[in-house]
Amino acid sequence: MNCAQTRELLSGYIDGELPPDQAMELSEHLTTCAECAGIYEELLATVRTLREGLVKYRAPDLLRARVRSALREEERPVVARPTPRVRRGLRVPWRSLAAAAILVVASSGITFVATRDRPSAESSIGEEVLTSHIRSLMPAHLTDVASNDQHNVKPWFNGRLDFSPSVPRLEDAGFPLLGGRLDYVRGRPVAVVVYGRRQHVINVFTWPTDASGDAARTLTTSHGYNLLHWRSGGVERWVVSDLNAAELRQFGMLLER
Repeated sequence: MNCAQTRELLSGYIDGELPPDQAMELSEHLTTCAECAGIYEELLATVRTLREGLVKYRAPDLLRARVRSALREEERPVVARPTPRVRRGLRVPWRSLAAAAILVVASSGITFVATRDRPSAESSIGEEVLTSHIRSLMPAHLTDVASNDQHNVKPWFNGRLDFSPSVPRLEDAGFPLLGGRLDYVRGRPVAVVVYGRRQHVINVFTWPTDASGDAARTLTTSHGYNLLHWRSGGVERWVVSDLNAAELRQFGMLLER
């Protein structure tokens, strides 16, 4: 085996894809050719750097929940396309590839830190509430107590929280009660009362707050969901749903009354 053949097959050799006889020939060539052996060691070092030096990040709960939700909603089967085969004769610029990969990882890390530190306290709470809402849409996560009777839902929170959440019945207005659950926001337990509107789910997060003064209702949109927030009487409320903004505002007015 000559140098040109050896260098064309080095990638397959490193990945263990060559037939035994061809791998043996290539190995023998590496023991007699210092130049090819140097290229081989260089490629090995690059592979080792990529495997050991890259930083792995856990996907945020919001992203994980959205992916699961999208998979559940997919109705049509996905037809897998054949993966194009890479020609053995193509010489890959390994040094440039490694440098680019490391640069991408480093840049991603910087962007992640900068983005994470930028949001205000309120928007950070909103993202956490939204994450909990999307997580609740997974099977068997929506309610801890499933009932359309406030006399079943409200007592369920007794002994589980240090406050008693409001659980009004709004089915006459088109928002039936579905149940309730215990959730966590900012490291503390909160009450979540669940309502429905046609095929939409509405999560109402409630917890007592030490913040002074009331805050008027504000509506924001994030990742296709509407978030309604206000504070009154020392109680923080976040209402989250994919319901349209007009109907969610109507729901918020009914709750505040």
